[in-house]
Amino acid sequence: MNTNSHPSSVLETHITSLPLIARGKVRDIYAVDDQHMLIVTTDRLSAFDVILPTPIPQKGVILTQVANFWFGLLHDVIPNHLSDKTLDDLPLTADEKAPLQGRSMIVKRLKPLPVEAIVRGYLIGSGWKDYQQTGAVCGIELPTGLQMADRLPEPIFTPSSKADVGDHDINISFAEMQARIGAELAEQVRSVSLELYRQAAEYALKRGIIIADTKFEFGLDADGKLVLIDEILTPDSSRFWPADQYKPGISPPSFDKQFVRDYLETLDWGKVAPGPELPAEIMEKTAAKYREVADLLTK
Repeated sequence: MNTNSHPSSVLETHITSLPLIARGKVRDIYAVDDQHMLIVTTDRLSAFDVILPTPIPQKGVILTQVANFWFGLLHDVIPNHLSDKTLDDLPLTADEKAPLQGRSMIVKRLKPLPVEAIVRGYLIGSGWKDYQQTGAVCGIELPTGLQMADRLPEPIFTPSSKADVGDHDINISFAEMQARIGAELAEQVRSVSLELYRQAAEYALKRGIIIADTKFEFGLDADGKLVLIDEILTPDSSRFWPADQYKPGISPPSFDKQFVRDYLETLDWGKVAPGPELPAEIMEKTAAKYREVADLLTK
């Protein structure tokens, strides 16, 4: 049991009335029926692809709130995986249902694509490292002389392979993505991802937030139609920067788990499991950052 754990934190769920399909880095996924799944967003935090033992209080509720907000705002761009079922439709006991309130969604079962769709609007993270070495990001040539955190001339699409829990996602070229899922579908994923990012970035900027980069996941329905799945545009799947503190040349302060990554970089830890416990102060500051970005975006 984590010593720093908050009483309202949910590190793991145990629902006996539904079969567990998978436990991801953050989500517990249960089968509802042949067509539906229950996705529960816990308060687990992963950094450097390692799940940390310290939960972030109410993080799962905030991520669910933010993802649902974006699903609603962007539903004209592409259909998403949300269903109209609620927890009341499931055979849950009162004790099982209580911890799921506000942090769960019942979604359609789809065939997930084996790639992650990453859109970068700014030069940061692995993209900045790649640019310093090659003058390009994932093979996409960029102008010379860009600084860290510079805004790119236009957003770029850089897919990656989807790794198992504990493994690192690997950047792949667009040609490799075409080879994996087919040229037409790859084109569709790229254009939809760029449009989702464009609309979201425009909206967020009006709320004082820069979306530096983000990750989307997609699945196919029974008719082979593309559907947006997983979470979207949350502090876990995106880099959010406060616009009023942004300037190129430095890594801007962020609303996401970069704060935890920066703390972990100061430790003598090899970035392999088990992860270190987070001090109460880091846990609380991280929770506050998640709450702040949710309030700015959704209120």
